[in-house]
Amino acid sequence: MLTTTREYVDFWVENSVHAAEQYGTPGASQSVDVLVDRLVEGAKNQNIPREALEKEVGDLKPYIEGKLATANRIEQDRRK
Repeated sequence: MLTTTREYVDFWVENSVHAAEQYGTPGASQSVDVLVDRLVEGAKNQNIPREALEKEVGDLKPYIEGKLATANRIEQDRRK
């Protein structure tokens, strides 16, 4: 089955970008740079080049930062 770039990115984000779960910690402890490297490496294993990822979502670092910030906001709201 052929996976599109968008399907891969969405699946990867859902399974790899997580909010901090420790109470009192303001945000995830995941490094955006490490996440970007993992995304690119995993995509490469699916024969999806970095250029295809960037064509789909734009600059990877701000994209992942945004996804991480959203995950953290959702987690903080859940705790209230």
